Amino acid sequence: MRIWLIAINPSIHCFAVSFLFFIVLYCIYPTMVNLFSAFDPFPGGAVSYRSPLHEAASQGRLLLLRSLVAQGFHVDTLTMDGVSPLHEACLGGHYHCAKFLLDCDAKVRNAASADGATPLFNSCRSGSDACVGLLLQHGASVHSTHQLASPMHEAAKKDHRECLELLLACGAQLDTELPEVGSPLYSACGAGAASCVEMLLLAGADVGVGCGRDSPLHAAVQRGDPGVVELLLDFGANTFHRNSEGRTPLDLSAPNSSVRFALQRRGPYSLSQLCRFCIRKRLGRSRLHRAPSLSLPPRMQDFLLYN
Repeated sequence: MRIWLIAINPSIHCFAVSFLFFIVLYCIYPTMVNLFSAFDPFPGGAVSYRSPLHEAASQGRLLLLRSLVAQGFHVDTLTMDGVSPLHEACLGGHYHCAKFLLDCDAKVRNAASADGATPLFNSCRSGSDACVGLLLQHGASVHSTHQLASPMHEAAKKDHRECLELLLACGAQLDTELPEVGSPLYSACGAGAASCVEMLLLAGADVGVGCGRDSPLHAAVQRGDPGVVELLLDFGANTFHRNSEGRTPLDLSAPNSSVRFALQRRGPYSLSQLCRFCIRKRLGRSRLHRAPSLSLPPRMQDFLLYN
């Protein structure tokens, strides 16, 4: 009978569909939104899957970003995994978009996504020292509360030296060792980031702090980078240190490799080298820049500071 009525009068069918749409839109949908909002992991902010604001920020489209904000889009709109437009702008290295969002009071402190990434971490990943400097000016913390999303470790691993220098200038810790990640120096050695390895060592990083029993030298040898191995040896790396498996860096090196030759041709450290290691350690990172005040001969100062 119902099929016959719809077939006879199609308007009845249209009315039924419209009525069902009305019920879903104005009755069921608001109820579901209220239900899920009770479990909102990001209270106090708008949450979406991925808004046009995220797309504009990730693509560096500043004019579109301005237009969307003017239309009422919230600058701190988060995706379901806690990613904000500022995260996207920094990951893309889009300085002007990041600056605009910050000028609109985008959240920068404690703005971590579900995986612990902050806008500062994303800036270090992209290698945008401009974004790093901008975020630090707006109070971004150089210290990470997440074990796998440290700005220092990310900058070191990606060999973004300028970002690393900015972080250190704002008080980032040189030898912070994170579980499964190790120290920034260890991360840089494992990635073959020679420029950051050199910068960290010159800044006073402890050449022996790695990841558990693994030293930075173990990581460099496993990476197979003779240049990084030479750098570590110049700063006093212990070639006899054993990891958790009882293996030395030489044990990990491939036969007839340039890394093995670099390890084998290094004899015991000279007395002058041992004195340099000792003096630098006693001075500490915070006082290395005051070495010229020791009234040492220029050649000795250059030797002490690896100039």
